[in-house]
Amino acid sequence: MTDSASYFAANAEAQATGKGMFVTWDGLDPIEIVSGLRFQPVLGDKLMVNFVHFDPHTEAPEHWHDEEQISFVIDGEFEFELDGEKRTVRRGEAVVIPPNVPHAARTFDTSCLEVDVFYPPRQGLLDAMGLGDSGAD
Repeated sequence: MTDSASYFAANAEAQATGKGMFVTWDGLDPIEIVSGLRFQPVLGDKLMVNFVHFDPHTEAPEHWHDEEQISFVIDGEFEFELDGEKRTVRRGEAVVIPPNVPHAARTFDTSCLEVDVFYPPRQGLLDAMGLGDSGAD
């Protein structure tokens, strides 16, 4: 068991003032990057969480980016390719993707709801949201 006193300890000098926010992510307007692939990103100051819906027979082509990424499946399954290795990833499983490592994903006969976490926020998604500095991926 973890020592809860040390885990929940707080440095009073580091406490920030400011507002957070509550977000109903499934109410966000989706961004469709390719047909059948919809993103619903939630953006913090230094982190991005992206809810991703794959329809059956949908592909996210091979790509890589500067941001570190962790993807985990909430419902369904997809085939994930990481640096040339392919695996079927299902509910309860995650993929850790270091910066600039090639990866791709696809569904076959089933859909998939998965979550991508990016640090720092993914520049390509910021651009798609109209918040980026460039149009490049």
